[in-house]
Amino acid sequence: MTGFVSIVGAGPGDPELLTLKAASRLRTADLVLHDALVDPAALGLASHARFLYVGKRARRKSIAQSTIERLLVRAARRGERVVRLKCGDPFVLGRGGEEALALAHAGIPYEIIPGVSSAIAAPGLAGIPVTHRGLASGFAVVSGHAEQAFAPMLRAIAPQSLTVVVLMGIANRARIAEVLVDRGWPAQHPEAAGVLVIGEVVSLAEALSAATATAVRAA
Repeated sequence: MTGFVSIVGAGPGDPELLTLKAASRLRTADLVLHDALVDPAALGLASHARFLYVGKRARRKSIAQSTIERLLVRAARRGERVVRLKCGDPFVLGRGGEEALALAHAGIPYEIIPGVSSAIAAPGLAGIPVTHRGLASGFAVVSGHAEQAFAPMLRAIAPQSLTVVVLMGIANRARIAEVLVDRGWPAQHPEAAGVLVIGEVVSLAEALSAATATAVRAA
């Protein structure tokens, strides 16, 4: 009998921000493959499951994405109920789409359970709305992991036309600020300090404003 895979968003870190559906799937899971930044309290909901850590962290050795996909397929073919637990939302810079395609190609039934993305939650917890009447009618979410990914996107956005949310950008924060300033974003404007959202989980929200202001000054 073929099992089932739930690709689940764990939210931005606080286990109380898990959706009810995510919590339900964790409680009935046989196997949970989880990312690095998932809160232990969230894992605690899967009291009868086995756990497999498959997280990826910058500059650290990590399991290959193709291996993760094979593990999901194999576990489902054994008839297990599998939860692939990802930080934030699986489809926001989370490679959830790649895993969904791998499952579909293998004929494995699966579902996507969205989570609260840190792209919205982190600025919200820091008191920064991503949209605000008269200031920003939309927002863009950009990966800050590599310059070849973020630079073209940041250069394509007209200054102060959108709120720009940069995820995974701590290591490149100075370069990101340089690109924004070169594009015409004012280095000392109040909105400039809020345009960079640097961090991964809820616990970083309090440091958000100080970190972004430092990044802008570094440019």
